[in-house]
Amino acid sequence: MNGSYLYTIYNEERTPKTNYPYQLARYLSHRFSFKENGKLLELGCGRGDFLLAFKKLGFECQGVDKEIHPALAEEVKLSKTDIEKERFPFPDNTFDVVYHKSLIEHFYSPDHLMKETYRVLKPGGKVVILTPDWVSTMKVFYEDVTHRRPYDTTALKDTLTMYGFKNIEVERFHQLPIVWKNPATKIVTGLLRLLLSAISARKITELTGVKFFRWSVELMILGTGTK
Repeated sequence: MNGSYLYTIYNEERTPKTNYPYQLARYLSHRFSFKENGKLLELGCGRGDFLLAFKKLGFECQGVDKEIHPALAEEVKLSKTDIEKERFPFPDNTFDVVYHKSLIEHFYSPDHLMKETYRVLKPGGKVVILTPDWVSTMKVFYEDVTHRRPYDTTALKDTLTMYGFKNIEVERFHQLPIVWKNPATKIVTGLLRLLLSAISARKITELTGVKFFRWSVELMILGTGTK
């Protein structure tokens, strides 16, 4: 499909489906004590891997994106919305959790996104944001033609603070379940970041099939806050 980000970047040949979305959804919901069976909104839900994972965990899920995947629309409630410009199609104080991954870096300004996120969250609701870590991904960040504005921990913390969120936590985050289970492995990932660039780590992963190399070097920023 010409001009389609969803079908170019997230076709299954280029980005195969794995059980990682379920692992991450389970980790985040346990770590941040998401309300059991709560209402969760994913912004920029794409083909729905994470949305379906949260649904499997028992959340009442809805998604918004400006491109809707037909198969996903059969599984969960979706709304076609330009997240950067349009009002989210929900009343104030609707959701217990607003989640998005690899979204905020696609906008020059987070202003509309953050204001609408705050509006649709219930009092006490949580926002959870994941975005590429500029420090570790700067050499590959702009390979995605739609990337606009990178973040580091300071930038994301300031963003959450400026738009009124409380109980803010921001950290550099490994996309490696083994690190979540055994934080001592960060010693190894730290050494790899000293020895390898993001480009060389990707090449080693391509040659060996071992994802540990790439995701030890390429980190995300994880930010959370409460309304």
